[in-house]
Amino acid sequence: MAIPIRHELKFYINPVQLDTLRRALQTVLTVDENADENNEYHIRSLYFDTFTNSALTEKIAGVANRNKYRIRIYNLSDRFIRLERKSKYNNYISKRSATISRDLAEQLMAGDPAYLDRENTPLLQEMFREMRLNLLKPVVIVDYVREAYKHPAENVRITFDKQLRTGLSSFDLFNPHIPTIPVFRRERIILEVKFDRVLPPYLSRILSLAAGWSVRSAISKYTLCRSYEGMDY
Repeated sequence: MAIPIRHELKFYINPVQLDTLRRALQTVLTVDENADENNEYHIRSLYFDTFTNSALTEKIAGVANRNKYRIRIYNLSDRFIRLERKSKYNNYISKRSATISRDLAEQLMAGDPAYLDRENTPLLQEMFREMRLNLLKPVVIVDYVREAYKHPAENVRITFDKQLRTGLSSFDLFNPHIPTIPVFRRERIILEVKFDRVLPPYLSRILSLAAGWSVRSAISKYTLCRSYEGMDY
């Protein structure tokens, strides 16, 4: 089955730009149904990498086609746990995902690939091969708060990711008390714009008016959060 590919644009914006965009987007888009009364929800991801840190080094080198594996939870709850593989193909992205149990998540957090090859889910079988052949293992927790808006036209999704924090050397995904530290020294928001084929013109106008002075960036929360490890690449 073909995996859908999408456009993904990323920008750094400041709180003033966020406020301007929020007021404009709320008139034409729908707030994500998972948001709280502040139109936000918390995301925590545990990222994996190989023994050669291929996901990290390929991102830094600008390799066109690359993959990242992660386990993702929302609002620090284990009610919905997703294993994901996010792939980059030049200027496009795709994502495969599988819902997993808390027990399986704990197994992957421990770096244990046992019996994954017996799973019926192709993504879990792929994870097994990566863990066996390339020693894929957990490397960093990425925490942030997301404010999200969407529209069915071109499957548009616009998100503001705030309060980005790194979990440093802790991989305890479900522990709300692990120490984390802010990645940015001053308040910085990551704007992400995702869509299927063409961004609707009215949204292009809103984004250009409110955030037109921002330069599109190749932002990686994963890379930003690993920059605190003191490794030389």
